[in-house]
Amino acid sequence: MKNVYLFAAIIGAALPMYFFWKFLGDSATSDFIPALFVNGATSGFTVDLFISSFVFWLFMFTRQQPGPKPWLYVALNLMIGLSCALPAYLYALEKRKK
Repeated sequence: MKNVYLFAAIIGAALPMYFFWKFLGDSATSDFIPALFVNGATSGFTVDLFISSFVFWLFMFTRQQPGPKPWLYVALNLMIGLSCALPAYLYALEKRKK
């Protein structure tokens, strides 16, 4: 599974960044936040992502077993997205097992 998590983290970084850069190339930076809530569909996805990210952070910071330091994955979550941060964290957990 370790390799699957690594592949998912790479894809989870590349695809969102492609769309973010494309959006920023077509629009002003100030348009980004309003675009997250432009209609009900995007608002639903945005809120879902915020809640999922928050739960992921809670999981990392309240985990009883030793694991990777959570701050790197919080930064990945904020700068790229959950689709990169979560599989990267799972990859790090798998890597520690060995």
